[in-house]
Parts: sequence; structure tokens; C-alpha cells
Amino acid sequence: MSKPLTLWTAPTPNGSKVSIYLEELKAAYGRDKVDYQVRILNFYKNEQKEEWFIKINPNGRIPALTDHSRNDFNVFESGAILLYLTQYYDTEHKFSFDPVTHPDEYSEQLQWIFFAHGGIGPMQGQANHFFRYAPEKIPYGITRYQNETKRLYGVLEIRLSSNGGRDYLVGPGKGKYTIADMNAFGWVRTWRWSGIENLDFCPNVAAWIKRISDRPAVQAELLVVPSSHSGKKLTKEEEDKIAAENSKWIMAANQAKAANQAK
Repeated sequence: MSKPLTLWTAPTPNGSKVSIYLEELKAAYGRDKVDYQVRILNFYKNEQKEEWFIKINPNGRIPALTDHSRNDFNVFESGAILLYLTQYYDTEHKFSFDPVTHPDEYSEQLQWIFFAHGGIGPMQGQANHFFRYAPEKIPYGITRYQNETKRLYGVLEIRLSSNGGRDYLVGPGKGKYTIADMNAFGWVRTWRWSGIENLDFCPNVAAWIKRISDRPAVQAELLVVPSSHSGKKLTKEEEDKIAAENSKWIMAANQAKAANQAK
């Protein structure tokens, strides 16, 4: 491989959080120390379930990372990838906290990573499914998961409005931009896609999204792995077209799973 890292990904919230971090690391440390190549998996062909990829990620999902400089070591699960990159590539802790010198901030960093990983991602993912992809509209499911997503945004709002207002989730004062922010941002910036009409109920979250979106590395990430709905305003026709295309492979994957289980 020509570059030390390969990112196996697709234009999804979980994929974007890793490519954002890689772009941030590359900008901060230089391409000679952090560089990577992207392999975008084709969901329409169910490529993430093929045998060759299962050897990289036994869960058959993206993202995954292969570190060629460490005997082709594979890492899966987006939160684990962020922590891995911190351990081996953010050696100066520019986007993280050292557990030895800053144990409290390190603990807070983990707390917010796990909060997003166990809460925002799963709940917003379900909101997306019932609002955009489900073959039939189930009002209870749509309302249930949209409301829970907004509740979780409210938790972020509490944090970002504390101490007179914070810029980022972790760190003293206004906070420091870390992997905790990137981990949540990957999902939260796609709020429109989940059917949330506005962010008037969480103005500090809206400002946080804008603050991170304006970072050069985040803008660069959108060029690396283009996303059709990373928080930008789409027409209803554009939304319906994207949702219909995505629904096809989601339903096909569900049918394939059911067929395999029936064998």
C-alpha cells in the first residue's frame, strides 16, 4: 500500500467522524506523519458483507481502519478507531487529553464519546430509518425516535450552555476541540435528515455545529467522502430521491439477512 492507513468507509455519520479526524491529524501533524487512502464500500452491492471485508471487520459495517505501518492491524467501530488514532497518531494530544497528565478531562472525553456512541448514534439512526427508509410510515416509530434524538440534543445543549457557554464538550473554560466533539458531530450535523425541523430548542448546539463545520479539515473531509445530506438544505425532491435510493439497499440487505437466517 502506498499510504500507511486505509479507511474503509462510506458517506455515513459514523464514517465521517473518522475521516474528519484523519483530516485534522493530517493538517496538524503533516502528511509525512499522517496520511491515508480511502476505500468507499458499495452498499448497493452489499460489499460490506463480502467475505474479504468480514476479515477486516467481522461486524460487516463501516467504518474500519487498516494500519499498514503496524502489520496491517485492523480496527473496527468508529469510537474505537478514534481512540486508536489518538493512541498512535495524536502523540501531542492536539485533539485529545492525556490520561496521565489530565485524568479528569480524559474521563470526561470518554464519557461524551460513549454518550454519543450509545445514545445519539443508535437513536438518530432509528429516527432516520422510520422517517426516511421504512417501507411503511409508522407514526409512533417516527415520533418516538425523533423525540429521543431531540432529548439527546438537549443533553448536549446543557453541556454547551454550562459555565456561561462552552465552545466544545470537554476541557476547562470554553473547552477544547477533541475527538469527543468529532464523534457526536458526525451525527448531529445531519439533523435535517432525521426530520428535525429546526434547532431553535438548542441554540448552543446549532452554534457548535457551525463552529465545527467551518473548520478547514471538516470542509476538506466533505471532498474526501462526499455526503449528500451533511446538514445542508435539500429540496423535498432531492430528499425523496436520496431516501428512495438508500431504502433499496437497506431493504435488500434485510431480505438477504432473513434468507441467510432461514437456511
